[in-house]
Amino acid sequence: MAQNKFHGLGIAVITPFRTDGSIDEEALVHLVEYQIKNGADFLCIMGTTAETPTLTPDEKHWLKDFFVERVAGRVPLLMGCGGNCTAAVVEELRSTDWTGIDGVLSVCPMYNKPSQEGLYQHFKTIALSAPVPVVLYNVPGRTGVNMTAATTLRLARDFDNIVAIKEASGNITQMDDIIKQKPDGFDVISGDDGITFPLITLGAVGVISVIGNALPREFSRMVRLALNGDYTSALHIHHKFAELFKLLFVDGNPAGVKAMLHAMGMIENQLRLPLVPTRLTTMEQISDILRQLDIKY
Repeated sequence: MAQNKFHGLGIAVITPFRTDGSIDEEALVHLVEYQIKNGADFLCIMGTTAETPTLTPDEKHWLKDFFVERVAGRVPLLMGCGGNCTAAVVEELRSTDWTGIDGVLSVCPMYNKPSQEGLYQHFKTIALSAPVPVVLYNVPGRTGVNMTAATTLRLARDFDNIVAIKEASGNITQMDDIIKQKPDGFDVISGDDGITFPLITLGAVGVISVIGNALPREFSRMVRLALNGDYTSALHIHHKFAELFKLLFVDGNPAGVKAMLHAMGMIENQLRLPLVPTRLTTMEQISDILRQLDIKY
């Protein structure tokens, strides 16, 4: 049976761009070292937060090689590979060199809204083709379809190499149902920073975080405290960041966290169309909260 290596604080790593739109390698090196040094347990690369749909095939190939070489096994790497054409996802799984990558994060098919049986058959096909362990990704706010607890549990029971789900449905009852009924060796990972604390208290094993890009030390501390059962201390940190969680997503992701990283002097505030930077008012609010928190970075 495949093991889930993705526990604790996972970071959905952004892709920093220069003002000319190219990938900022220097900023990316700094971000990766900053995140690992300050408590990241694993990195999730080429997911939603990385603006992956706007990257060229050559850029994706370069990024994969960059992360494998730079991280050099210090923390596990989870790489996104999904889509709404099952055959195309399978072809990408088979043609990609997965050396140095510890797992694949595969999102529910977007836009064409398959049935629950369609979702099952899609992920069954992926599980049978994947050369590394599979983490499912349920995010109905982006895909237009919710994978139910019953479908998730069916997949978890039928395929040993499906090791976890990144749950971002926002439905605590659904997530709790998965946690209560899941087979041994299958885990639930929070897909939303704002519900990470309550989800860990129910039995989740960690988070794939957006805010962790900017504040890995503080957020990893909250995750570790919660996983160790010190809920009072973890809740204090959770409440401290409550307003920041909202601001990060009010103008879309990753616009909020890129604004924060820009305010911290770590990247240019640059996104690729159709995404654009946060509104000035949001940027000012983020900067104000950073000053109030007095976080050293």
